Amino acid sequence: MFVRAYLRASTAEQDATRARAELDSFALEHGKVIAAEYVDNVSGAKADRPALKRLLKDAREGDVLLVESIDRLTRLPEGEWKTLRGAIDSIGLRIVALDLPTSHLGMKPTQGDQFTSRMLAAINELMVEMMAAIARKDYEQRRTRQAQGIRKAKEAGAYRGRGVDQQLHKRVRELLSAGLGIRATARLAQCSPTTVIKIRNQATTE
Repeated sequence: MFVRAYLRASTAEQDATRARAELDSFALEHGKVIAAEYVDNVSGAKADRPALKRLLKDAREGDVLLVESIDRLTRLPEGEWKTLRGAIDSIGLRIVALDLPTSHLGMKPTQGDQFTSRMLAAINELMVEMMAAIARKDYEQRRTRQAQGIRKAKEAGAYRGRGVDQQLHKRVRELLSAGLGIRATARLAQCSPTTVIKIRNQATTE
């Protein structure tokens, strides 16, 4: 059994660092160590996530897919979540989430009689599905509230869009000018590689 940790940090490196420490601690508490780590810097509402795809390619039957919470794994619409869940199940991966106690049994070898094992697995599967549905609903509600807020602000003439982080732009340009690559710059500036590329491209057109 290999424990494969999946982290999804929107943009901030410190988010991944905090989650990484919690996952490491959890694994140690269960007598395991994390064998591999996969980090995506994209929304959980997107199905195309390079690190998650790599995890599914590397994983073998009986491995653990360890996440901080189910919403780190998915905020997908029902159809896309079913596709992802089908891929996970076809491999034989065990989903273990820190905030879902029923899933913690996945860190241990199967014990007890077959009936008990199947009952516990069924309960956990139900809980995972429920948490996935809640994660999607929360995402949709936040998007709706955000759109409503922007609409009201526009009607009041107060909406200006997302402001430019001048300090971040300056830092990224300095690092790129010093000869650092995209990923190194993103790590030191604590932003995503995509943001670095956008700032670089913007600088070349100015």
